[in-house]
Amino acid sequence: MSETGGVREVKSAARTVELLEVLAARGDRPARLQELADELGVPRSSMYALLQTLISRGWVRTDVTGSLYGIGMHALLTGTSYLDSDPRVRAVRPYLDEASQALGETLHLGRLDGRHVTYLATRESHEYLRTISRVGRRLPAHVGALGKALLAERGEEELPEGPYEALTPRSHTSRESLAADLTEVRARGYSIDREEGVTGIVGFGFTLRYDSPVRDAISCSVPVARLTPEHEGRIVAVMREIRAKIEATAPGTGGAPHWRR
Repeated sequence: MSETGGVREVKSAARTVELLEVLAARGDRPARLQELADELGVPRSSMYALLQTLISRGWVRTDVTGSLYGIGMHALLTGTSYLDSDPRVRAVRPYLDEASQALGETLHLGRLDGRHVTYLATRESHEYLRTISRVGRRLPAHVGALGKALLAERGEEELPEGPYEALTPRSHTSRESLAADLTEVRARGYSIDREEGVTGIVGFGFTLRYDSPVRDAISCSVPVARLTPEHEGRIVAVMREIRAKIEATAPGTGGAPHWRR
């Protein structure tokens, strides 16, 4: 049995969380009982009992035949509570609106979560839609403007060993190439993702230094076809201004808990 912070992990609780994570990762692909039992390495009967318990509490849903399983409504309610309770997210949202009005492009707020970045807020462009950027989506940190901006705040020794997953032909797949890019990010003061995460999309990422270590960043995403040198200069200028406003007005922790994530 594994330990966390010197406390023994509760096996049944860990299995429940693992099941919910598996179902969440499947998105719109529901799972069958045997698939879940095999993936988590538990007896079919134990998995069935766990699923029924979670269905009764709204964390898992099933189809009319009772043979397919997916993530339930209560997972959404819990995720929404996370966003609503975070003062940083509340503080940044109005400035994403301001940047969206000024630029007409897609804006994001993301948070570093291990080797990934999770989107916490998004303002979509009226010109194009990117479903990959929806709130709650997690992407590898090495492929996007948000992640690269945040990784650049950390030392090279903290970068995970490669090889890295390639989402496009332009994605970094080695520790060496990513480290070289991050050196440029530090010198420039912001990151650039030129079709590394999504083909046809360029992103510009700016960290928000209201926490130490830095955990959050904002970005602007633009289709390659609309990105001229003049527009790029405008994006960088507006995003720098927005970052300064956020950092000047973001709430201090005060008496509130300083969450690890």
